[in-house]
Amino acid sequence: MSEILNNSENSYSEESIKVLEGLEAVRQRPGMYIGSIDVKGLHHLVYEVVDNSIDEAMAGYCKNIFVTLHVDGSVTVEDDGRGIPVGIHPTAKKPTVEVVMTTLHAGGKFNSGAYFASGGLHGVGVSVVNALSEYLEVTVKRDGKVYFQRYERGIPVTEFKEIGKTDKTGTKVRFKPDSEIFETTEFHFDSLAKRFRELAFLNSGIRIKAVDEASEKVHDFCFDGGIVSYIKFLNKGKELLFDDPIYVSGKYENVVVECAILYNTSFDEKIISFVNNIHTEEGGTHEAGFKSSFTKAFNNFINKYNLLKDKISLEGDDVREGMSAIVSIKLNEPMFEGQTKSKLGSSIGKVAVESVLGSFLPDFFEENSVVVKKILDKAVQAYRAREAARKAKELTRRKNALDISTLPGKLADCQEKDPALSEIFIVEGDSAGGSAKQCRDRRFQAILPLKGKILNVEKARYDKLLSNNEIKTIITALGCGIGKEDFDLNKLRYHKIIIMTDADVDGAHISTLLLTFFFRYMRPIIERGFLYIARPPLYKIKKNKVERYIHNEEEFEDFILDMGLDGVSIPEISEIRYREIIRNLFVMNKLISKYEKKGYLEKLILNIATHQNLEPEYLSEKSYVEDLMNMLDQKGAFEGYHSHFIDFNEEYNRYNIFFSSSSGSVYAINTDFLTTPEFKEIKRLARFLNEIGGVPIKILVDGEELYFDKVSELVNFIESRGKKGLTIQRYKGLGEMNPEQLWETTVDPERRVLYRVTIEDAEEADGLFSLLMGDVVAPRREFIEENALYAKNIDI
Repeated sequence: MSEILNNSENSYSEESIKVLEGLEAVRQRPGMYIGSIDVKGLHHLVYEVVDNSIDEAMAGYCKNIFVTLHVDGSVTVEDDGRGIPVGIHPTAKKPTVEVVMTTLHAGGKFNSGAYFASGGLHGVGVSVVNALSEYLEVTVKRDGKVYFQRYERGIPVTEFKEIGKTDKTGTKVRFKPDSEIFETTEFHFDSLAKRFRELAFLNSGIRIKAVDEASEKVHDFCFDGGIVSYIKFLNKGKELLFDDPIYVSGKYENVVVECAILYNTSFDEKIISFVNNIHTEEGGTHEAGFKSSFTKAFNNFINKYNLLKDKISLEGDDVREGMSAIVSIKLNEPMFEGQTKSKLGSSIGKVAVESVLGSFLPDFFEENSVVVKKILDKAVQAYRAREAARKAKELTRRKNALDISTLPGKLADCQEKDPALSEIFIVEGDSAGGSAKQCRDRRFQAILPLKGKILNVEKARYDKLLSNNEIKTIITALGCGIGKEDFDLNKLRYHKIIIMTDADVDGAHISTLLLTFFFRYMRPIIERGFLYIARPPLYKIKKNKVERYIHNEEEFEDFILDMGLDGVSIPEISEIRYREIIRNLFVMNKLISKYEKKGYLEKLILNIATHQNLEPEYLSEKSYVEDLMNMLDQKGAFEGYHSHFIDFNEEYNRYNIFFSSSSGSVYAINTDFLTTPEFKEIKRLARFLNEIGGVPIKILVDGEELYFDKVSELVNFIESRGKKGLTIQRYKGLGEMNPEQLWETTVDPERRVLYRVTIEDAEEADGLFSLLMGDVVAPRREFIEENALYAKNIDI
């Protein structure tokens, strides 16, 4: 006897088949069209619209692209291309703009005559953006007229209509991502700017200007040098083997090929490839063709002239050690492997690159023997290091050093064998390691103590890395091997690798050394999200019977500020706002203190910083400088100084205000003073002081009015209130905490805070590691000077 199920949840009939009309399918399954609904998917919306403008640029009709992130969360992308066609579509029988905005697979990219090379072939881009936006407004300038239409969640809410006249052409799209769809609607301006910079490099002469209204950041990208400028940018801060990049360009059938090559003194290769401006992260046929053709041409040349004295065989990895290259091809209708377009599958890509390089390189090598000699010397060193590394690896294998069946003695392993449920703490020092071993949950938590600072792998070859005891210990404990041939992520023994170091400068340095190692030699661990950084406390604060752990200086300052502001108010300003104001005055006070140590008194600094429209170029006008000095004099800014006067600097055509102390020390208000990062920051922060009426500063404490003539007096008052009754213990290191404290602050999964290490901008990360950890000093010094104001937790 059979039972008929009428439960609607189990029924499957004609009514079960749902037909999604128009853009409804996009809203139901957005991940199918933009990959995800997180910040990456959010950014994808912007890229889709910008890519349409880039297609116009590649076709030769667009020179300028403007992107604006508005304070309301919307984005505007505007170009000066031809403008979307505005007439009635011959088959859809409605305005073509509306067809493009509301119909999937509708676009000029299906007609090979409209765009020769385009990144997107599906024609879903801007219609998907429309479907996933709370609203989208499109403005088209074409045929001497301006047209406009508005959509809400993909549906037209106004007619497509003419709204004005113009002598320009172009398309402007403004959209606001739908918060009902996306996990976040907050854009990362720097991440977007990285992609715009990339596009500007790849399309020589195209200007892309990006503005973030909220932060007032502006990026204006335009590079006439194209990928030659790009390769120089990628090698900024690195020591080069030769200064001028090798630039190759040519055409094979209908494929346009461009390559730029530089060599630096690093020990790895970096090849970045593009197809129609799409970054092919996994390479593909064009990248394979580049590698094979370059290696073949180089080996043919050195064999032809018998340049290798020793009987050695250089492999492609040897020839390409230290190589930094960009491979960009443009072709009609490329074939990608997978929806992500991260790997080119078109066979013509390999043939085209091999043909263009094969024609160019032999002649280049003939004419540039110095370049060949430098590459050859580098390749021979790479060969010898590879052989040394091979022998070292064989030796260590014989000793079972890299065999996971023989784990390092200092490793306190966990009982769990499933990597997805296991985690390992890489801990700074034996003392902290001992505490961690005592407090851990041995069922799933492993502890690996390290002795001292590991090798800086940015400055060391592979063979030296393999001989370093601490690094060998890490490799052995993780179990996934190292190197192109031996690394296997599937053998990784822990899916949570947690770097746990002291909350001080030395701890930060050790963390950076470990991050450099993982980035250079075990990058898939980071890409899969397996690497974390623990956040141990810096302070323990106790007030009465309440204890609280503080993890960094900023959190400590916020705590003291909150305690100090208890019972404090500022007339006519909301609590949230005055807390923000006073927090910024704390920062301002630190900068003013630095100037006071140099002899510049607070009253003088504040009067200069709060003066309206004071710019360095104004110092060329004598009357302006005289008025400035008189104003400062009237406000008593020179009180505490012996004398003040104006002097003219002929070399710079500037009038400077000088003032001296009773001891004879002389100080100046001049161009150098006004352009220092410190003073610029004080000037920016001065707006918070102006917002509460300047000095004297008036506050209410439990209803009582108090006045402060200096920012420092206010800060000291609030700090003393905040610290009253507090017992503050600062931890110098993890080893100072007993096992119970370490467990509850840093190890316990229920209470700890972990930072997951991710790679948002691989190029920027690569450059930053080279800058901070490499051999070239001058760019590092420049970086430190530019970012000194943002440094936190500095031990002096």
